[in-house]
Amino acid sequence: MATAPQTIGYSLVDSPVGLLAWILEKFFEWSDTVDSPFGTISRDRFLDKVTLYWLTATGASAARIYFESHQSLDPDLRVTVPAALTTYPHDIEKHPRPWAEERFRHIVRWRAPEAGGHFPALEMPGEFVRDLREGLVAVLAASGRIL
Repeated sequence: MATAPQTIGYSLVDSPVGLLAWILEKFFEWSDTVDSPFGTISRDRFLDKVTLYWLTATGASAARIYFESHQSLDPDLRVTVPAALTTYPHDIEKHPRPWAEERFRHIVRWRAPEAGGHFPALEMPGEFVRDLREGLVAVLAASGRIL
């Protein structure tokens, strides 16, 4: 996906079984599970996601964002506005705090939970929403805005 998204993109819109297999493999690899992503994400929720990609034919465009974001990332970009960051241990991208501090110059909240993968909103929705809210409160407080 990060190097040649169109190659996989054609198969993702050509075969529902291919799409299912591709997405299942990503959920298996990128989720915080041992044997199966269905330990944290229900089969119905997974099938909902696959069906959404299939009916809208957006498998290719969903894959393409990985290519485009990797190609356009400016290594010299520095973010100076307040930021709340959470890095999950089983995400595909690893963000040690010293690396994050190189780019994000005003981290007002940092979290590194013991669980979670690339899909925290699906894997642990309650914790994800709580984290999102607390992060937003921290950013608004640092910005001098009141909720």
